[in-house]
Amino acid sequence: MPDAPMTYQIGASVKRREDLRFLTGKGNYTDDINRPGQLYAYLLRSPMAHAEIVSIDTTAAKAMAGVRAVFTGADMAADGVGGLPCGWQIHSKDGSPMVEPPHPALAVGRVRHVGDTVAVVIADTLAQAKDAAEALEVEYKALSAVATTTEATVDGAPLVWEDAKNNICYDWHIGDKAAVDAAFASAAQVATIDLVNNRLIPNAMEPRAALGDFNPATGEHTLITTSQNPHVIRLLMGAFVLKIPEHKLRVLAPDVGGGFGSKIYHYAEEAICTWAAAKLKRPVKWTAERTESFMTDAHGRDHVTHAELAMDAEGRFLALRVSTLANMGAYLSTFAPAVPTYLYATLLAGVYKTPAIYAEVKAVFTNTTPVDAYRGAGRPEATFLLERLVDEAARVSGIDRAEIRRRNFIPADAYPYQTPVALQYDSGDYAGCLDAALKAADYDGFAARKAASEAAGKLRGIGLSTYLEACGIAPSAVVGSLGARAGLFEVGKIRVHPTGSVTVFTGTHSHGQGHETTFAQVVADALGVGIDSVEIVHGDTANVPFGMGTYGSRSLAVGGSAIVKACDKIIAKARKIAAHLLEAAESDIEFKDGLFKVAGTDRQKSLPEISLAAYVPHNYPIDELEPGLEETAFYDPKNFTYPGGTHICEVEVDPETGVTKVVKFTAVDDVGRVINPMIVEGQIHGGVAQGIGQALLEQCVYDDSGQLLTGSMMDYCMPRADDLPSFHVENHTTLCTHNPLGVKGCGEVGAIGSPPAVMNAVVDALKGYGVTHMDMPATPEKVWRAIQAGTRS
Repeated sequence: MPDAPMTYQIGASVKRREDLRFLTGKGNYTDDINRPGQLYAYLLRSPMAHAEIVSIDTTAAKAMAGVRAVFTGADMAADGVGGLPCGWQIHSKDGSPMVEPPHPALAVGRVRHVGDTVAVVIADTLAQAKDAAEALEVEYKALSAVATTTEATVDGAPLVWEDAKNNICYDWHIGDKAAVDAAFASAAQVATIDLVNNRLIPNAMEPRAALGDFNPATGEHTLITTSQNPHVIRLLMGAFVLKIPEHKLRVLAPDVGGGFGSKIYHYAEEAICTWAAAKLKRPVKWTAERTESFMTDAHGRDHVTHAELAMDAEGRFLALRVSTLANMGAYLSTFAPAVPTYLYATLLAGVYKTPAIYAEVKAVFTNTTPVDAYRGAGRPEATFLLERLVDEAARVSGIDRAEIRRRNFIPADAYPYQTPVALQYDSGDYAGCLDAALKAADYDGFAARKAASEAAGKLRGIGLSTYLEACGIAPSAVVGSLGARAGLFEVGKIRVHPTGSVTVFTGTHSHGQGHETTFAQVVADALGVGIDSVEIVHGDTANVPFGMGTYGSRSLAVGGSAIVKACDKIIAKARKIAAHLLEAAESDIEFKDGLFKVAGTDRQKSLPEISLAAYVPHNYPIDELEPGLEETAFYDPKNFTYPGGTHICEVEVDPETGVTKVVKFTAVDDVGRVINPMIVEGQIHGGVAQGIGQALLEQCVYDDSGQLLTGSMMDYCMPRADDLPSFHVENHTTLCTHNPLGVKGCGEVGAIGSPPAVMNAVVDALKGYGVTHMDMPATPEKVWRAIQAGTRS
């Protein structure tokens, strides 16, 4: 029987239920799964950034021991396999559609980045597949490559795609250019900045993997994969790539060891393994090596931007003008076109009441790995731009950095607030977040700490970041009109079993977020059952009706709301059953803490009693209700949710070495209602760690020929525990007004608010040497060179 009701409720720091299996080695990841008769795939990848494939000789490889097949792009094309689709279409400002080139799972005729797939070898063992891949003879004709964002649009640059003039995928804009130009013409002062948002490599702990299987007796295909959204993979791969009816394609995403956006997309290896398994009628597994992850997991960020902020004489913002080049890489990844447009430029108002904004974004192709959403997806890029520019505005105007922000905040009583770049915010209190953060960080005491650092021979700086993001991208009708090729609703199904235990089916996916705990808390609170009576099921298209997966901090705001709606349906049906059993009018039945009571009496029925009656309908309103207690709900949000907050960072710089140390970090975030404070704090810690990594350590680098120079942990610097201080995290809550939980999202706020806070602190520490800007990452060499080039004031 179920445990005692109401053991845990919303707002409790319940320990993550899923952690026991992870900590005891009982997790079930894709590479842990093996099928009888399983074969192994190894992919031959291009060593060149741009080349024609003259020929591929597979003869020797096919003759080697254990080899079952060798396939090339020509084989897949001959079998009618389609290319990997893009899930979002953008139109240029002249109305023309973006350039949307083909993306074959295995390259046909030409390779366009280092790591591009050329052929797949399938053998009895992985070692045999690797050996055979070395026997493949590929003749390439090298072509000129373009590897950097700025060089891609230069006249005469090598073209990644012949259809893309100057390598431009689209030239898009938003805002009122005339109003912005007029505001600049009357401005008393202008702040200007040029910056680069550095390219990042996700590096999830678990590398990507795929296991394809086929049942010839039923014609059913199965793909087990490291995915954040298995239903979307089924839709894209089934409908566009392999042309498999959805009822004949099952996609499972078991435990997934981190994603950060990089496992949202449909990758070639998923289609290759699924297709090859059907061709060979044997299961086929592929697991990435870490070097493959560096070369082929979708990269993040990579923007080059010029921005100007017009102000009046008192430092009030009048207008913002932004021009951005955004790198798409060699192919369009699943959601790539949306990131620098509707997830970036629409956030350029930030937390400020800037009356006029105009932004133009040119997306460019380069001979590099495709770029797509990475933790924050457009929102970190927008926040970094704004918060560095606002610090520059403070320098130009001579106004304190906290004061210029406060002077331009959207007031707490201004909601709903319509921005000049399409979005309408529903709630927030940015001044409240700033005040709380300044107090927690002891902002007023910074001068004394700076003096103490100087006495020890160190430079000390403090940086602010007041940010906003948009989560739970929606509603479907709106995003459809903006180019989305899928709905962005979510599904929740609740099954109350005969004895009162509950199974929840959700279309979102958990890969570190703690859904098995937080969703159980939501359901336990709604139905009045104990949390141990609630099971969460996700990641299997055969069990969950549908779903759009996990990304953009949407899981609780959208998926949780669908679950709440399903719970409401359960309660509504259970109330009817209770009325029948208690011989009372339905309107007289009250529900609280898992009990259905007749108002004003002590007559009651528990949820387990109701559910038993629903499945054993001996005394049941059979003419009015079907037996059983199971309900499904779809939830399509009315709007984004808008978390926000203030992050404050303090750094110490050693002027002799350029080494920068984060010595203090304060985060005050408004993520709406907090379901589990411990999990929220953990999410923020992780995001801040990634943000500090971007600001101080991480950068993906290609040479001029398109060779990846940072293709291993030896060359790509990731943050470690000793790079991070203890974080001070607080919540300053305003509720979302349009979803039933009042939640906003927390998974990305740390990665959004922290990079500009860190870099503003670095610039503040170096201002005595005349430094007014530095692009990320602030490596020791870069900082040291800036100090050497400056003049100490």
